Amino acid sequence: MTSLLLVLSLFLILSYGAFTWHYLANWKGTARWPRNPRVEHSLLGILLLIQALVVVAPLSVSGGLSLGVGHALGVMVWIMLLIYWTCSFFYRVEGLQLFMMPLAMAALAFAIAFPGRHMVNDLSNPAFVLHILVSMLAYSLFAIGALIAVLMLLLERSLHHKRASLLAKQLPPLLTLEKMMFQVIAVGFLLLTVALVTGVVFSEEVFGKAAALTHKTVFSVLSWLLFAALLLGRRLQGWRGRVAIRWTLAGFLSLMLAYVGSKVVLELILQRG
Repeated sequence: MTSLLLVLSLFLILSYGAFTWHYLANWKGTARWPRNPRVEHSLLGILLLIQALVVVAPLSVSGGLSLGVGHALGVMVWIMLLIYWTCSFFYRVEGLQLFMMPLAMAALAFAIAFPGRHMVNDLSNPAFVLHILVSMLAYSLFAIGALIAVLMLLLERSLHHKRASLLAKQLPPLLTLEKMMFQVIAVGFLLLTVALVTGVVFSEEVFGKAAALTHKTVFSVLSWLLFAALLLGRRLQGWRGRVAIRWTLAGFLSLMLAYVGSKVVLELILQRG
């Protein structure tokens, strides 16, 4: 990582830390500066532009594509923030800041410490580029869906014990969060389907070899089956509440084991690109 990118990364970490402090202080009623959504959206938009440079610049090195675990996670978290920033203009997404800002800080710090060394030198195949792009979009959407599921769980517990926590007071209604979660999961499921099809049907073109039953394939297909069952259960049986939350978190955990798990084992433990 160059000195400029390192300085920008540290600046972003401090900025997202300031955002975290700002939101928490306002929720607790101890903030000096009150909430101003328009200013917050504008400042976050500027940070996203700076972060775009930080996460995109390392992707292209020596004429190839760097998909190391740190860089890949940085891109996915940036996509999550971009989706959150866009949705905040149309939906009430209060509460997600509790996770999104610290997650951005952690992803940037992880990318500095463990950039990874998975290099792809041939970008001439459109099927491969489509597979990578769609996969990252799907992972980012499912991550947001998982965060919403966690918020639903916290809100449900607060309502069940009849105590209004500081977080619960800031969250949208439970039904609104549930509707948002299923909308995100539906789009993510469609993208995951495309990613699996391009990865299996065009495996020879995309990866230069026929599709094999690997750790990544098994957990990706398992995740697809879990989310398919969740959406069918929602449509046919009206699944909601804790049942929907459990299936969502199980599907997301399987997806993370498929991609992040294999990346961490290969690059950080086995030291292989």
